[in-house]
Amino acid sequence: MGNLLSALALAFSFAVTAIPASAQFPTKPIRIIVPFAVGGTTDLLSRAVGAKLAAALGQPVIADNRSGAGGVIGTEIVAKAPPDGHTIGMLISTHAVNPFVMKSLPYDTINDFAPITLVALVPGILSANANLPVHSVQEMVQLVRSKPGQFNYGLPGSMTSGHLSMELLKVIAGLDMVAVPYKGGAPAAADLAAGQVQFMINSPPTVLPFVKAGKVRALAVTGAQRSPGLPDLPTIRESGFPDYETYEWYGLFAPAKAPRKIVARLSQEVAKILKDPELRERMLVQGAELIGNSPEEFARFVRSEMDKWGALARRINLRVD
Repeated sequence: MGNLLSALALAFSFAVTAIPASAQFPTKPIRIIVPFAVGGTTDLLSRAVGAKLAAALGQPVIADNRSGAGGVIGTEIVAKAPPDGHTIGMLISTHAVNPFVMKSLPYDTINDFAPITLVALVPGILSANANLPVHSVQEMVQLVRSKPGQFNYGLPGSMTSGHLSMELLKVIAGLDMVAVPYKGGAPAAADLAAGQVQFMINSPPTVLPFVKAGKVRALAVTGAQRSPGLPDLPTIRESGFPDYETYEWYGLFAPAKAPRKIVARLSQEVAKILKDPELRERMLVQGAELIGNSPEEFARFVRSEMDKWGALARRINLRVD
């Protein structure tokens, strides 16, 4: 009897060993590395998705904020984490820009990551100080062109979507404006309302309180279509610049060698989560459109973003100071 039990135990141990790691996933808590501080949109999305992912996978999902160096510190942690799916990262648009504006990075933007899914797109709002005689993109363009170099725009952080979106508009519309850098969207928006700067592109939650107070005028959104949360606001594209389209995007990545089955499962689970009506409504208030696509679709999206911003960086010699 003892020999039989030993043989059964040995056979069971071999069977467990033979089960691939991807079939056992997850076996411990999952970390979502957030390369930015607590309280921002990246953090908010990570925690909202993480809470529902924990319920779906039966393991705790922890948002781990590792801010610094424009997101590079947290992004490096993702790149160099064990590729077992238990450490993933919520990276944003700057991930596609940094290789073109930084002298060196401690990782390869393409080869060190496995895209999981595009989580959200957040179009910016092009806005003006309410005392200016502009009520549309075309009126803004005409005014700025009439006085080259005499208008300022608030820059809500180097290489942020607000910065790059305005630089792209300057190139496409032929505008000459002076950038005034800030350490965040909130102080930039406050100075826009006060008239210290005249224009800005920034995220909806930062701008809209000043719009409602009548101190800032929203002119257009930067996305390809009108925002569901701001249906009366036109796009820059429909305002006479058909090639214009920008977003702040947020997406989940795993280390490059994570098993495909694990990446696919995470992608599928998150895609289900992003269809949740309550979550979609909650994030719509933040101006975020939830997406949820396949790893292959997300990989193509990242490469297209790199092509777009790489071309702009080379054209205007964008560099991190």
